[in-house]
Amino acid sequence: MIGAIIQARMGSTRLPGKVLKNVGEKPLLLHMIERVRKSKKLDKIVVATSILEKDNVIEDFCKENNIDYFRGSESDVLQRYYECAKSYSLDVVVRLTADCPLIDFLMIDKCLENFNADPELSYYANTCPANLSVYPNGSDIEIFSFNALEKANSLENSTEGREHVTHYMCREKEIFKTGMLKNSQDWSGYRYTVDNHEDFEVVSFIFGELNKRKIDGTTSEIIEILNEHPDIIALNKKYV
Repeated sequence: MIGAIIQARMGSTRLPGKVLKNVGEKPLLLHMIERVRKSKKLDKIVVATSILEKDNVIEDFCKENNIDYFRGSESDVLQRYYECAKSYSLDVVVRLTADCPLIDFLMIDKCLENFNADPELSYYANTCPANLSVYPNGSDIEIFSFNALEKANSLENSTEGREHVTHYMCREKEIFKTGMLKNSQDWSGYRYTVDNHEDFEVVSFIFGELNKRKIDGTTSEIIEILNEHPDIIALNKKYV
């Protein structure tokens, strides 16, 4: 079974509660899940949040919207992913983060296609490592096998590695075969992740344009919108 696990939490020093902030009449997390559901290659979508009391609202949100969820460690996100994947019997995990609500479902499917085409691959991504990425900040997709996740969970000892889930897979090249999605154009200078108020303004504008134009919002379509509005790009350009 292939499942997307979306990590989400209410805690954020720069923009608290961002994952459930409304854009239009819907919270960001629901916008994201509706986009991910358009993937043709996913069997399951699960929101993985923490056991902290402040994240009870994420559980409530999932129940209200019939979304599968899992709760685990707040700081040991690697353990949370492992337990979540095991709980839902996932063979392949697509790691997504709730601060990337404009995720491209076509890109998810392309990454899965490439990952599944090579049985020796343990890990595949589009924006990691960041210094080699040609994709926007906010389009992050990582894919790995359950076996790779289990191995990383048992061997990773660093605090940073346990917080960021995939560091061990990317670091230990002798153990894990990795791959990366290429692109003929360099879009790495664009930013539509949500980490602060300016980012939220940018993402809200993009969602508004997608609704107005009645389009899904693939990566190239989002880039086109941003290129038409340099004033919007300028809002969070200092963070790129």
